[in-house]
Amino acid sequence: MSSQVDGPAEAVDMEDASRKSMDVLPVEYAPEDMMNNALEYKQDAFGNEEFAEVKYKIMKWWQCGLLMVAQTISLGILSLPAAVATLGLVPSIILIIVLGLLATWTGYMIGQMKLKYPYIITMADAGEVLAGSFGRHFMGVSQILFAIFIMASHILTFTVAMNTITSHGTCSLVFGIVGTILSFLCCVPRTLERVSWLSLVSFVSITAAVFVCMIAVGIENPSSSVVAVGKTDLYQGFLAVCNIIFAFAGHAAYFGLMAELKNPRDFTKSLCLLQGIDISLYLIASLVIYRYAGDGVTSPALGSASPMVAKICYGIALPTIIIAGVITGHVAVKYLYVQLLAGTDRMHKRDWVAVGSWLGIAATLWIIAWIISAAIPVFGNLLGLITALFASWFSFCIGGVFWLHINKRRLTSSKRMIFFTIINLIFIGIGLTMCGMGLWVSGKTLHDSPSSASFSCANNA
Repeated sequence: MSSQVDGPAEAVDMEDASRKSMDVLPVEYAPEDMMNNALEYKQDAFGNEEFAEVKYKIMKWWQCGLLMVAQTISLGILSLPAAVATLGLVPSIILIIVLGLLATWTGYMIGQMKLKYPYIITMADAGEVLAGSFGRHFMGVSQILFAIFIMASHILTFTVAMNTITSHGTCSLVFGIVGTILSFLCCVPRTLERVSWLSLVSFVSITAAVFVCMIAVGIENPSSSVVAVGKTDLYQGFLAVCNIIFAFAGHAAYFGLMAELKNPRDFTKSLCLLQGIDISLYLIASLVIYRYAGDGVTSPALGSASPMVAKICYGIALPTIIIAGVITGHVAVKYLYVQLLAGTDRMHKRDWVAVGSWLGIAATLWIIAWIISAAIPVFGNLLGLITALFASWFSFCIGGVFWLHINKRRLTSSKRMIFFTIINLIFIGIGLTMCGMGLWVSGKTLHDSPSSASFSCANNA
């Protein structure tokens, strides 16, 4: 990554951006903070694209928002009805709203971190700002592993869908390989602006599938019993909470998405579009499906309807099962691609080295994702493990850490700042609790699951 300092024009722009950011409470940093730190003026890895063959920083805010919707809502919404069945209506409603608002705040802080340090395009870059070389490597490896596990969950969901549609027409491993190949092919374009058009298809796909499922269970089970507060133990209860946490776990990709916006300041609009849609849709879909499916609710939720309707729902949902995984995969591939070609102009060219490097990285990551999906072939188990290892940190801890870093010189400068400091420390504590409890429940779940299910041709629908 180039360490070249931008010229006077860029410095004026950044000073103006910082001044505007001071008007958005509770983030506080002054222009002099930025002038004292040359790191904040480093050029991002894409550099000046005025004469580039392949341009990356061309995405509009609504395209970014649709990418975020497609990436986040896909698998999250399919796990929620079963979580509601475990926890009951009242706790589930509270958790979906509270965790959704908390995810909005932490997402907003990721945006503020990008505005303060414009050269950040990955979590690894942010890690370097926070903790130097160690932070860079730790956050970079964590981001890649998180992405690969999410990619694996999409491949796994594809095998569940195909087993349902075909009534287990062939070995589940074969379906996994087919899903991996399709995902790789969709990951071929190198710019997110092109992938963003697929997000429209993804959003329509998952919305239609969920509404068909809701209508079907409403017709089939009009009098299913529901409970306001579920009777469950700590283990089962927190496993259900992990599924709700996962439904908001898109934060690790936010820097990569912001990096390709025409105007990074528009990210707040994209975030509001995402959170307005996902909180509303999560509440409607999970509560309606649970209301009518009752104890017959499944995870993924599309299997809650009759066998024939389940086939139809999974058929409609196939585009989003593939595309949402591709968005996460694209961000992961882009991170490694930029690291590989940093300091050269290869990433802006269409020669065999540039294209071959992209395809090689993409193929490697998707193959690893397929191996994980075959090793942990139970949907809920895989989501619980992902939540414990990564989502708790990237989606809930990291926002508080960023706020503390941005405001490190004035944490106790006023009563208001002390209040926000305490609040963000609490957020970090919540994230750490999610991580510790999540590791316990996911470890117990994996231990209790039959190991023979790994790399098996058995039906996992």
